[in-house]
Amino acid sequence: MLAGLGGGAVIASLALGLVLTWRTSRVVNFAHAAMGTYVAYAYFEFRNTGDVVLPVLGLPDRVHLLPTPTLAAALVFALILSAVLGLAVYWLVFRPLRSAHALARVVASLGLYLYFQEITRLRFPTAGATAVVRFPVLPEDTVRIFGTGVSANRLILAGLVLAVTLLLTLVFHRTRFGLATRAAAVNEKGAVLSGISPDRVGAVNWMVASVLAGFAVILIEPIAGLDPATTSLLVVPALAAALLGGLVSFGITAAAGLLIGMVQSLILGYAVRPDTTWIPEWVPVTGLQQAVPVILVLAALAWRGDPLPTRSALVEKPLPPSPTPRRVGLWSAVLGGATVAGLYTFEADLRQALIVSLVYTLLTLSTVVVTGYVGQISLAQMAFAGVAGFVAIEVADNGLPFPLAVLVSVLVATGVGLAVGVPALRVRGMSLAVATMASAVALEQLVIGSSALSGGVGGRSAPRPYLFGIDVGISAPGADNFRPAFGITVLLVLVAACAVVANLRRNPTGLRWLAVRANERAAAAAGIDVARAKLGAFGLASALAGLYGCFTAYATSTLSTTSFLVIGGLVAVAMTYLAGVSSISGAILAGLLAQAGLITTLQSSWGGGEPSDYVYVTSGLALVVVAIVAPEGLTGLARRSVARLFDRPAPEAAVIGGEVSDAAA
Repeated sequence: MLAGLGGGAVIASLALGLVLTWRTSRVVNFAHAAMGTYVAYAYFEFRNTGDVVLPVLGLPDRVHLLPTPTLAAALVFALILSAVLGLAVYWLVFRPLRSAHALARVVASLGLYLYFQEITRLRFPTAGATAVVRFPVLPEDTVRIFGTGVSANRLILAGLVLAVTLLLTLVFHRTRFGLATRAAAVNEKGAVLSGISPDRVGAVNWMVASVLAGFAVILIEPIAGLDPATTSLLVVPALAAALLGGLVSFGITAAAGLLIGMVQSLILGYAVRPDTTWIPEWVPVTGLQQAVPVILVLAALAWRGDPLPTRSALVEKPLPPSPTPRRVGLWSAVLGGATVAGLYTFEADLRQALIVSLVYTLLTLSTVVVTGYVGQISLAQMAFAGVAGFVAIEVADNGLPFPLAVLVSVLVATGVGLAVGVPALRVRGMSLAVATMASAVALEQLVIGSSALSGGVGGRSAPRPYLFGIDVGISAPGADNFRPAFGITVLLVLVAACAVVANLRRNPTGLRWLAVRANERAAAAAGIDVARAKLGAFGLASALAGLYGCFTAYATSTLSTTSFLVIGGLVAVAMTYLAGVSSISGAILAGLLAQAGLITTLQSSWGGGEPSDYVYVTSGLALVVVAIVAPEGLTGLARRSVARLFDRPAPEAAVIGGEVSDAAA
């Protein structure tokens, strides 16, 4: 437990930064740890080489500043860099979104998450492995406490966090700046009338939060190493600590962060002992460690949440309107016919890209159902898909034929989705996004990472699928690979899924969902069962995600734990929002925009090369821009443009008015 003080101190420091940004801007910044990871890599690169690595596309990758920087110079550099980074993120991204819907702020932070994680991986040669550090910041001598040897850097880290916590508490309760910050967070207009500048207050707090993130990751490197993917996910336990503090209390947040790190270290200590028999071999130790913050997140949210928003709850700006699907049969025939023609006429690479887009659309369609129709921000759809994919392989290996294996795995994914969706009965918005992201991390580490299900390092392969005796497998020799039979099978399932979702949107069930999305209290007053509506949407969305996982299993030669990473779920939500989160057309466009999908493959082939390494970087920037400029997504912009071209009201206007009247009826 003493050894866990170092990790706990980093979790606490990150959590303190999250509390600052929340109290200032009502933003849960999912990119908080990713920003700190970039600052840490930039610090170590500057300390070792004297080069300043810039995170902005279009500028030079690096600029040589000093030949042999000292420790003091490197620390000052890290301080300035992190402060400037926090200021830029606040002023360019979250300040324009302060009155936007929670989903827009979540998507913007996810875009920043993608951007900083990928720009770190691309800018630094050591990204993906432990950074090479020749000059540690804190001493690493061993200190004996009650007969136990503990590295001094862990104790110093814990002491620094406690000092920062005390300082923040004093500032927020004993100074005019702290009072101004609290006033601006509660009532921005009132603060302006009182002579307080919310922009100045927000900028300072975001700069402090970014400094805390950067120095936390810098100091944790000798203890846990650095990796753009895993270090960025430290935001999950940090969110757990911040939630236990109610996103308000610095003292409780810091104590919770230290406790989480100590308990995780305790679990690791018991797991590696040779005499430990109560932990089965197939249970991954990292999964058990990740389960601690997840349990705390769900418990804190359930404890603090309410079945319905209270009268004092802040009124969110409405989500993008959801247009009523029209001419479903005609569109299905036209797009389905074009897809069949493409499957039989495209070359193997484009045929593969088309199949990838068809399969991915099932995942984006699940996001449309749960987020676009009911307003519940779920970041766990990829985890549900992973569970379904490995369950499909497991039951197929035990003799269950292809259609039944898919059905069983989809039912399992639906059950898991309903279990994760239970917190949605008491939380919403940013809080639900936090809960589902934490659940996704736990499912990835504890369930999908289990060797009994995923097959360990080697992964698993699905048997060849047969439908009524017909081979519908995807693989074939040479140019016949990526067989049209598999693509047509996926197409039929996708058309059926789109028809179900379109019918739900047009019938009373969909109208109830939209009423819940618009105003839960009003929907409940009109006699709508809010809990039933939410769980129904979670169940259907989980089933669609399960279909994606099943077809991914049958389309991939080897399915491994890396096939369903948490970042993939974040990308799915982000790409669906980019295309249009409230419509089926948005789901289809998001499928076409998927990595290795049809549009990206065509773009790559026209460019004459392989897919760009900057796909995630540019996608992250696009998400931020769309969240600020066009919250209705690309398809919403297209509908507005068409309506303006023919000089008629945009279809969304009728939908907004119709939702209220239809739901009331």
